Amino acid sequence: MIPDTAHWVVYCDGSAVPNPGRMGLGAVLVSPDGVTQHHISEATTFTGCNNEAELRALLAALQWLAQQVVAKSTTVRVISDSSVLVAQLGPHAVAPIARLAPLFDEARSALQQFAHIDLQWVPRHRNGAADTLARAALGLAPKTAVPQGQKVKRHKRR
Repeated sequence: MIPDTAHWVVYCDGSAVPNPGRMGLGAVLVSPDGVTQHHISEATTFTGCNNEAELRALLAALQWLAQQVVAKSTTVRVISDSSVLVAQLGPHAVAPIARLAPLFDEARSALQQFAHIDLQWVPRHRNGAADTLARAALGLAPKTAVPQGQKVKRHKRR
């Protein structure tokens, strides 16, 4: 884990509508002084699943960051609500999703540019800014938060 000293923070998220479908990428990059330096909100020109969108959002953020800093001396904390992304890229990677294996390899290579990486999973409600950016790239409204302990009421169509 990265010590609580100076490090960049990357919040990333992706959306696919439908899943699989059009992909929207979202990321927020925060500098070591706590100031948001860059936002990414873009739609891809091809289709894929939500896991691919998550990966592509991370890759876009890492590419931007590598252009801004001296990567080998930079520590980065990646925050994602994708348990698949965190598990695949963590120190004890699980068996890859075969179709996405090349993208995971590309992400591992991009992460190796930096001095130290910490991957952290958070619940979706703690990654709201990146989620909003990913959805906005597809022309979708932000998801509404449901207070803990309450269920979402679903209505059947007749």
